[in-house]
Amino acid sequence: MLGANLFELKLHKLGIEELDGGSSIKLEVTEGDQPIEVEGRGVGLVDALYAGLLERYAREDQSLNTIELTGFQVAADLETKQSHGVDAVVRVTLDVNNSEGRVFSFSDASRSVTSSTVRAVLAMVSYFVNAERAFLTLHNARRDALARGREDLVSRYTAEMSAVVESTSYAEVIANIRKELA
Repeated sequence: MLGANLFELKLHKLGIEELDGGSSIKLEVTEGDQPIEVEGRGVGLVDALYAGLLERYAREDQSLNTIELTGFQVAADLETKQSHGVDAVVRVTLDVNNSEGRVFSFSDASRSVTSSTVRAVLAMVSYFVNAERAFLTLHNARRDALARGREDLVSRYTAEMSAVVESTSYAEVIANIRKELA
């Protein structure tokens, strides 16, 4: 649905500083072809990453404020170890609940717990940003179809919006749309 406007974050570089009071990260990601720097602080790596990404993206994509981390698992596949057992492939899985209590899982596997954690968080943020942008795209297409009297398209876009709404609540997004229309 988003085509060329699909939002994707890819890890380029990560710096972590662990302090007594928590973690500080400097992250360089690519957003499409554009390099972006993100800084964050939190009680640990995931919290610092998410805080930095929220600071950067939640102003525009408000649905990011409605999700909550509910699970974090790390599992090593020791059959993949190549030497002393510390280089095995690990799978990091993050579970988040949306505002309706629905669980979404994001995972990544590699030989680095840190890299897999970062990529799982980036996948989570990308998913919810894309879901919100798809909702807005459908809302605008539906509004245009209404104005043109295309009930067939209104029905189609309404059904597609219903499917996208399962990702999270768009109450704030809808409130902003209403403000723009007023």
